[in-house]
Amino acid sequence: MKPMNLKKLLFVTLFLVFGTAMAQAQTGNIQGTITDENGIYVPGANVYIESISKGGITDFDGRFTLVGIPEGNYTLKVSYMGYADVEQEVTVTAGKTTSVNMSLNPTSVELDEVQVSAYGLSGQAKALNTQKTNMNITNVVSTDQIGKFPDANIGDAVKRIPGITMQVDQGEARNIIVRGLSPQLNSVTLNGSRIPSAEADNRNVQMDLIPSDMIQTIEVNKAVTPDMDADALGGSVNLVTRTAPQGFRVSATAGSGINFITDKRIWNGSILVGDRTKNGKFGYMLSATINDNDFGSDDIEAEWENEFEYNTGAEDDEGDPILEEVDVDPYTNVTEQRTYLVQRVRRSFAANLDFQIDPSNNIFLKTMYNWRDDRENRFRLEQEILDGEDIEVGDFTITNGALTRFPAEIKRQTKGGIAGGRN
Repeated sequence: MKPMNLKKLLFVTLFLVFGTAMAQAQTGNIQGTITDENGIYVPGANVYIESISKGGITDFDGRFTLVGIPEGNYTLKVSYMGYADVEQEVTVTAGKTTSVNMSLNPTSVELDEVQVSAYGLSGQAKALNTQKTNMNITNVVSTDQIGKFPDANIGDAVKRIPGITMQVDQGEARNIIVRGLSPQLNSVTLNGSRIPSAEADNRNVQMDLIPSDMIQTIEVNKAVTPDMDADALGGSVNLVTRTAPQGFRVSATAGSGINFITDKRIWNGSILVGDRTKNGKFGYMLSATINDNDFGSDDIEAEWENEFEYNTGAEDDEGDPILEEVDVDPYTNVTEQRTYLVQRVRRSFAANLDFQIDPSNNIFLKTMYNWRDDRENRFRLEQEILDGEDIEVGDFTITNGALTRFPAEIKRQTKGGIAGGRN
C-alpha cells in the first residue's frame, strides 16, 4: 500500500472513531421507580418510549433503567395489567441520568350494562405480571397468595406451585423436588445469593427453617438462564425479602389454634414497619415473626416377611448351626406403634436498608436471621416375631402354610433429646 493511501485510511479510521465517541456523548440514561396507589413497588411493568422503540421491564423493587437514550424530549409510557396506562414527559440530557418516579392507579372495565370496579391489584396479580414478562419458565408467588393458606414455613408455600413436590418431616415440607429431580439437584437463593445447606453430607436446603411471613415473593425458575449459577439441573428457587416502601407502612398479624392430637396451642405473630425519608434517599424495612407449634402424630409401621427361618439342630463341618427357611403366608415380622410429641418454635428477624446516592447509583443491605428450636419425644411399642439361629423345631407351629404359633418379643421405648444441650 502506498504511503499516501495509508494516511487517508488512518484519517478515515480516526474520523469514524471520533464520530462514534461524539455520538455516544450525545446520549443519556433514564432511571426510575414505578409504584401503585399505595406506594408499593410494581414488578414486571412495561416501560416504553414509542418514538425510538426502546423500553424495559421493572424488577422486583419496581425499578427500571433505560441506557443510551439520545438527547431530547420523550414521552415515557408505562403499561400494567389491571392498571391504567400512564404517560410522562421526560427530558434526556447528554451524559446524565434522568430520574423518574411514576405511580399507577387501578382502572375499571365497563361492559354492556355491567361495571366491574377494581379494589386495587393484589400481590399475586403483580406476581403473574412478573411471571408473564420473564424470559424463562418461571412461577412467581407473592406474599398475599401465601397469606391465604395456613403455611408456617416457605416449604409449605412452595409446594403449592405446579411442578413442585416436597419431602416432608413431621408433616412439614422440608426439601424441594422440582419436576421430579431430587433436592440436591436444585438450588435455593435469598435475594439472588446462594443459601448453603445446613447438613454435612448433601446439598439440600431445609426450607422449613424460614417462616413464610418473612418473604415477599417466591420465584421458581424451572429453566436456568446464562445469568444464573449452573448448579441446578431441576430448577432454582429465589426467595425475595421485603423492600423499603415509598412511604410509611406498618402491618401486624396474629393467629392461634389448637392441635387435637396433643391438645396443645398453636400461635404465631408477625410485625413489619418501613418508611423512606422525605427526600427519598434512605429507606428501611424491619420485620419480625415468631411461630410456636406444639403438635404431634400417631404412626404405625410394619415389616412383612414370607419366609420363616429356624435352627434345624444340626451343625455343618465348621460347627456352625444349619438354618432352614420355610415359605409361609406373608406375616408382619415387626410391628411398631409410635407416638410423636413435637414442638417447633421459629423466630426470624429481617432488616433491609437502601440508600439512593444519585439516580445512577444506590447501595443496599438485606439481612435475615432465623432461629428454630425442634423438640421431639418419641414413644414406641414394638412387637417382633423372632426367627433365626435361636429358634428351634418345637418353638413354632406352621399350619397350612400359615404361621400360627411363634416366639415374640415386645419392647417399649422412649426417645427424647440429648442431655445438657440443644438437639
